[in-house]
Amino acid sequence: MPTIPKFKLLLPPVGALLLLSLAIPVTSQARQSDAQQTQPDNTKMNQNPGATADQQKANTSDREITRNIRRAVIQDKSLSTYAHNVKIITQGGKVTLKGPVNSADEKSNIEAKAVAVAGQDNIDDQITVKQ
Repeated sequence: MPTIPKFKLLLPPVGALLLLSLAIPVTSQARQSDAQQTQPDNTKMNQNPGATADQQKANTSDREITRNIRRAVIQDKSLSTYAHNVKIITQGGKVTLKGPVNSADEKSNIEAKAVAVAGQDNIDDQITVKQ
């Protein structure tokens, strides 16, 4: 029975290790480039918050107003992710809308949904159009 030299037995595992070592840097570079892309961020807006979600009252009527506006916004699939994430804060029946959106159309669309639920005089529109 012929014997197989040891270097031939080691060749497949060494080859696999070599391929893996070449693939790892490519994968980590791809992850780094993903991380370098600009992520949605409204940190500057949150530094001077005014009305914030934690100030939302727990009473039933304020929660119901917020829920109905949020439902209308989320159900509108034509709106961007930014628009779906606009802050809706209700205090004593008065609604504050805050956050960035992609266009003036989105801003007016969200405001119209809030007006339909809470009334024109109860809306404080602080939504900004992202530049």
